[in-house]
Amino acid sequence: GAAIARELHGRGAHVLIHYHHAAEPARLLVDELNTQRPDSAHCHAADLRETAQLKALADAAWHRWGQLDGLVNNASTFYPTPIGSTTDTQWEDLMGTNLRAPYFLTQALTPALRATQGAVVNLVDIHAERPLKEHSVYSVAKAGLAMMTRSLARELAPD
Repeated sequence: GAAIARELHGRGAHVLIHYHHAAEPARLLVDELNTQRPDSAHCHAADLRETAQLKALADAAWHRWGQLDGLVNNASTFYPTPIGSTTDTQWEDLMGTNLRAPYFLTQALTPALRATQGAVVNLVDIHAERPLKEHSVYSVAKAGLAMMTRSLARELAPD
């Protein structure tokens, strides 16, 4: 995530950096970027599994600078979920961060992105196509994110 933020910032973008628990690294990155260009980076805490916090994150992204040119859905949760011992909480956690959050952030920010012809980038990995043993829930979530990306590309494409 930090490398993506640095690259976009280096190309002139303002960046809003999301974090859940890692406040200090996020703040250090914001300080680093703002040293290069004042008021060009900001961070916002949110639990991506919580709908109200997704909305607040979307609002912060839009209102901080008055426009939005892109959304990078990079946050992810990854851990094993062997069949037979996966809990509802693990399912909700992995689906929430890897699939649900990108969908609802995209939905919340679609009007802002359309206004600027902005782009959405969703990060998936090889496990969307080649599942990893004992990581079925993660693999399902990433496969869903890959299909969501393809589906929304059609739905959100310029007319």
